[in-house]
Amino acid sequence: MQQQSFVESFNAAIEGFVYVFKSQRNMRLHFLMGLFAVLLGILLNFTYMELIALCITIAFVLFAEMFNTAIEYTVDMVSQEYHPLARIVKDIGAGAVLLSAITAAVVGYILFASRAGIRIEDNIAKIRGSSWNITLIILIIILVIVVLSKLILHKGTPLRGGMPSGHTAIAFSIWTIISLLYPNSLVIFLVFVLAFLVARSRISANVHNLMEVFIGALVGVITTVFIFQMYNHR
Repeated sequence: MQQQSFVESFNAAIEGFVYVFKSQRNMRLHFLMGLFAVLLGILLNFTYMELIALCITIAFVLFAEMFNTAIEYTVDMVSQEYHPLARIVKDIGAGAVLLSAITAAVVGYILFASRAGIRIEDNIAKIRGSSWNITLIILIIILVIVVLSKLILHKGTPLRGGMPSGHTAIAFSIWTIISLLYPNSLVIFLVFVLAFLVARSRISANVHNLMEVFIGALVGVITTVFIFQMYNHR
């Protein structure tokens, strides 16, 4: 293979970026969001260090998206037939994109919140006084517990099937939260019926069995009660 000149290599790199930009919807979305974030940062008079941090974070997301696309095309080229390892490789690439996007969201929040006069320390303190923030934290923790349980037990996919039932855990967590925050018998009963219907639908759809649904309900209730007890003792 003939060695490319610097100009040819540079053109090839640009063509690669343009191809991913044209062919991948997520790449276009991330690029436009990143461009908007940089322009907004300039309007908010970000310091040079803040702009550098923002640009590096955005570049990290775009790099992960391009890396994931390259992996997908390479796997499709090498393996014409379905292979479990090929799927794992693609999942790893997608996981890299997810991790970079979460990192970008955290960095962006910290940078823009500081410009909006919002102190991160104050927000952490306010969590104790906000039932909605506590609710969000509980649901996120339950989701993490469910996904980790499925990965450890090697049953189902992170968002479908396996032990325990994530839908049931979330449904019964919401029921527990409402029971603790709004002690109205009729409301508690109606929400319980809805949670029960969610659990029953998972069994009817053959996504989960009875034990997976039961454990999911326990995870939702116990986790919610435990976090509320920690919150009330502070």
